[in-house]
Amino acid sequence: MIILIPAYQPGTALPQLVTDLLSADPRLIILVVDDGSGPAFSAVFDDARRAGATVIGYPRNRGKGQALKTGFGYAERHHPGQDVVCADSDGQHAVPDILSVAEEVRAGDDRTMVLGERRFDGAVPARSRIGNALTRALFRSAAGGDLHDTQTGLRGYPAQLVPWLRSVGGDRYEYELNLLLRAGPAGHRIGRVAISTIYLAGNGSSHFRPLVDSVRVYAPLLRFSLSSLAAFGVDLVAFVALGLLTDSLVLAVVGARVVSSSVNFLVNRRFVFGAGRHASQPGAARRYFALVVALLAANYAGIFVLTDLGVPDVAAKVLTEALLFAVSFAAQRRFLAVRIPAAGHGAPPDHHPNRLISRAVP
Repeated sequence: MIILIPAYQPGTALPQLVTDLLSADPRLIILVVDDGSGPAFSAVFDDARRAGATVIGYPRNRGKGQALKTGFGYAERHHPGQDVVCADSDGQHAVPDILSVAEEVRAGDDRTMVLGERRFDGAVPARSRIGNALTRALFRSAAGGDLHDTQTGLRGYPAQLVPWLRSVGGDRYEYELNLLLRAGPAGHRIGRVAISTIYLAGNGSSHFRPLVDSVRVYAPLLRFSLSSLAAFGVDLVAFVALGLLTDSLVLAVVGARVVSSSVNFLVNRRFVFGAGRHASQPGAARRYFALVVALLAANYAGIFVLTDLGVPDVAAKVLTEALLFAVSFAAQRRFLAVRIPAAGHGAPPDHHPNRLISRAVP
C-alpha cells in the first residue's frame, strides 16, 4: 500500500506524519510529492526522507492535482499493482483514519475509490463549512449523488484505477472534484469511510485561494449555466421572430425550441458533460430530444397559463424558462452522463441504490 502525500510549503507535521504512519505499519510505502515548495522548505522534506519517505517533486508550484498525478505516475512505474491512499501533509488526517481508508481499499473491488468523509462536527472554520455545503449541493445537482464531503483530501484508490486517475483533467483543487464527477461515466464506484474532522489553527495552513480556486472547482456548473444562458438567448430571439412571422404561440414555442435545443445539445455534449461525448450519439440524442419534448410541453403550458392571466408573451417566456432551468440541468446530466453505479451491499436509505455506496468503518 502506498500513502501518497502531496505537499506545498509543509510544516513539521509532514515528517511527523511519516514517522507515525511507519510506526503504525512498517509495510507502508510513503511517497511525498514536493509541489514546488522552494529551497526554504528543503529541511522539512529532508526530515521526511530521514523518517522513511520517498520524496519526489519539481521546482515550480503546479497545483495539488498535478502533484497527485505526478505521484500516481511514480507509483505506476515503480510500484505497479500497489493500491494508493492520498492524504494531506498538514496533520489534518489522523493516522487511524488513513489506515481505515487503506483497509477499506484492500477489502473492496478494483473499481471502487474510497473517500474519508469528515463529519464536520465541533469547531469547523466558517469558510470550510460553507464551502463544503455549497460544493455538496452542486455535486448533487451535477452528478446525482449525495456525498457528504466532496472536498476531502483523504481518498483511497485500488491499483487498477491509477491509469484512469492520471487521465482526468485538472491541475489544482478542481482535480479532486473532477474525479468524483467522472467516476460514474467511467464505470467506477464511490465508497466512504467516516473519519474525524480536524482543523489546526483555524485551517490557516490551507493554500486554497477562495476566489481563483473556487472558480476552478465550480467550473462544470458555470459551463452549464453559460451554455444554458446562450441557448436561452437563441430560444428567445427565435420565439420573438417566429411569433411575429406566424402569429401563432404554438409555432413560435415549438420552432424556437427546435433551434435552441439542437444548439444546446451539441454544446452540452461536447463542452459541459464531456464524458457524454464518448457514448452513442444517436442514443444520447434520442434521450435528449425526448427530454426536449417533455420540457416543450411544460414550456408551452406555462406560457399559455401566464399569458392567459395577462402576462406579456416575452415576460411569460422568461419566467417559464427560469422555472424549468433546474429541471433541465438535472435531466440533461442524467441523459448525457452515466449514473454512478452501486457496488457491493445495499446503500443506506437516504442514498439512491444506483449511485453511491457507503460503508462506515468503526
